[in-house]
Amino acid sequence: MKKIVIALLALFIFCGTAIAGGGLDGFLKNLNIQAQADMNGFSARLSAQFGVPEVQVRTVIGTVREPSDAFMCLQLGQWTQRPPEQVVSVYKANQGKGWGVIAKSMGIKPGSAEFHALKRGDLTFSGQPASEQGERPGKSKGRGKGHNK
Repeated sequence: MKKIVIALLALFIFCGTAIAGGGLDGFLKNLNIQAQADMNGFSARLSAQFGVPEVQVRTVIGTVREPSDAFMCLQLGQWTQRPPEQVVSVYKANQGKGWGVIAKSMGIKPGSAEFHALKRGDLTFSGQPASEQGERPGKSKGRGKGHNK
């Protein structure tokens, strides 16, 4: 059984953690599996990806219900440029209402690229800093509709 868990973890690490067709629930379930397989590695990867000290990441993990909730708190904090503690407070106040409600209460607009990425589960857990992952959802360098056409 342990070999299967390790093999699955390796597969997730090498293939990234974007889940096609699984939506947000599938993505979060996958994160919880990874965390259960290696909590120390999970914490270290969260720390690296979001630029938050590992001690602070472990505090967030210890405060929320599931390890994937810690990821979401850090992701929303990155999108809204708010510290993890503030996001955790909003999480606690809205627990059970869903990540869409929490995102809206943090100022993420329902029509925004971030909100759509959240709803689709189009998120990445690579353990790499955001600057190495590419741009934020909807923040491309290209021209949008109607600009200089």
